[in-house]
Amino acid sequence: MQSLLAFVPDFLQQPLFWVMALLVFAIWQFIQNKLRMDVVALIVMLFFSLTGILSVKEVLAGLSDPNVVLIALLFIVGEGLVRTGVANQVSDWLMRVSGASETKVLVLLMLSIAGLGSFMSSTGIVAIFIPVVLAICAGMGISPRRLMMPLSVAGLISGMMTLIATPPNLVAHSELVKSGFEGFSFFSFTPIGLIILVLGIGYMLVARRWLDNGEQREELNSAKHFSMSHLIEEYQLRGRAKMLLVEPDSICVGKTIGQLDLRIVHGLNIVAIQRNKHFRTITINASVNEVFQPKDILLLDTSLDDEAYQQRCEELKLRPIELKGEFFSTHYRSVGMAEISVMPEAECIGKTIRELKFRSRYHLSIVGLKRGGEIIQDELLDTPLRFGDLLLVMGVWQQIHRMDGDHRDFFLLRAPAESKNAPPALSQAPHALFSVFTMVVLMITGIVPNVMAALIACLMLGKFRCVDVKSAYDSIHMPSIILIVGMMPFSIALQKTGGVDLTVRLLLDVMQGLDVHFVLIVLFVFTAILSAFISNTATAILVMPIAIAIANQLGYSAAPFAMIVAVSASAAFMTPVSSPVNTMVLAPAGYKFVDFVKVGVPFTVLVMLVSVFVIPLLFPL
Repeated sequence: MQSLLAFVPDFLQQPLFWVMALLVFAIWQFIQNKLRMDVVALIVMLFFSLTGILSVKEVLAGLSDPNVVLIALLFIVGEGLVRTGVANQVSDWLMRVSGASETKVLVLLMLSIAGLGSFMSSTGIVAIFIPVVLAICAGMGISPRRLMMPLSVAGLISGMMTLIATPPNLVAHSELVKSGFEGFSFFSFTPIGLIILVLGIGYMLVARRWLDNGEQREELNSAKHFSMSHLIEEYQLRGRAKMLLVEPDSICVGKTIGQLDLRIVHGLNIVAIQRNKHFRTITINASVNEVFQPKDILLLDTSLDDEAYQQRCEELKLRPIELKGEFFSTHYRSVGMAEISVMPEAECIGKTIRELKFRSRYHLSIVGLKRGGEIIQDELLDTPLRFGDLLLVMGVWQQIHRMDGDHRDFFLLRAPAESKNAPPALSQAPHALFSVFTMVVLMITGIVPNVMAALIACLMLGKFRCVDVKSAYDSIHMPSIILIVGMMPFSIALQKTGGVDLTVRLLLDVMQGLDVHFVLIVLFVFTAILSAFISNTATAILVMPIAIAIANQLGYSAAPFAMIVAVSASAAFMTPVSSPVNTMVLAPAGYKFVDFVKVGVPFTVLVMLVSVFVIPLLFPL
């Protein structure tokens, strides 16, 4: 065996050569995009183990990394915000403030992310806003590719805003103090962070056009094509929706819908009931056994004329409420409609809706019937059903979705686009906000580690029924987790095989005799390249002492050198694996590796040029 090795060049026997070769292979595969990125990460892990460069424990070290667990937990937190409708409400607010202008949405979004990320984990804030951005894109009919990259860029820039925004900043402060210099204050990073934020907003307003390939836009437009408004027109329902408030002295109080028989006797078809409970508004099924309470708001469908309608309101002591929008369009998060069809040979064929006791069985109201292209409105409840009949049902979305699994008599034929935005746990929104608020406070104060703060939030979301076990596990995007775990061994391998030490020695040789601005450029580039493949915290720990030593040798203040390294460590815009923030937006937006390269590399160069010339002005050499 030794005689065979004699013919092998020395460099091929060095573990560092194979580490670098594997790194080049992984990057090339990411660019080619022929293999899934998580598959490439698994190949990397297998190679390190089989070659003996790393032990199994070192290869799998990422599985025990708190940041990996944190990312998985934050996926669950984001799912809780989606299921309770908080994400949609934030997106509605952003769209309302911005006037549905994509430019204004982008600016407000990046300002919000950078501001919040200045005081909490950028990974956490990006995870919270991913569902918000998806909801905004769905509402505006634009591709998520146009806003997801600005989201991650703002998350990374937030790390440049304050001392506690990201670990590299604290490393820079600690290393300065350790070396006998005055450390950074809480807002020392803010001026350069604000400049880069403004630069980033301007850049992304242009760069977003490079990301939109039109694929998602077409999909979104087709999804929006069929909506509740189409069903309202198709079934001739315009003008029939009403809202009533149950007065305390109403004869309805204390009685059930079945006892009053409002639809048959009074022509009032209750679709749903809104009720205040524990400082929140909940939407209740209009089941026959539901008891009316004072101050209930009744959402109903009626074909009565205005005079007859007013008369019924006076008789029952129900106060009309102004209805905004058409047919509960402002309540589409909780109340919706769908078209169902009668199954062949179903038991319901030949029976009327009244005989079927449809509301009692399905907790939904039938508001329209279509037969052979003709809409039947008169005597709707007493019309015998036939095979092929189409029924328009209305009620809370949860009950409509259950129709999809009931194939005995009916099957769900068409659901409008609004059904996809219907939160299944809408009434739990206050609890979801409280859970996230608790997590943010724990992260800011540092009472517990970030991963424990996220775990507490997840347990609270489960306790409050904002998420269930299935939705929690389904929300974790495993390809992203595998990608992060699979690329982490490179950090250990580069240090173990001497790759980092070799690079540092070469760096010191290159810097000899250079102008100070070129020295800062070299430091920035080296830090940015290194942080593209190992964590930015590890990069800061490795490079910060070198930067301070170089400053001392050249006779300059150490502060601007430390600041350059800290900013560069946060400028991880170039690849999807250079930061968890980038990895998290990869799947929701459908980005490829080259998308980050073509957008991230030019922006990193811009940040470098600004930093190299602005930081010496803020922190004199």
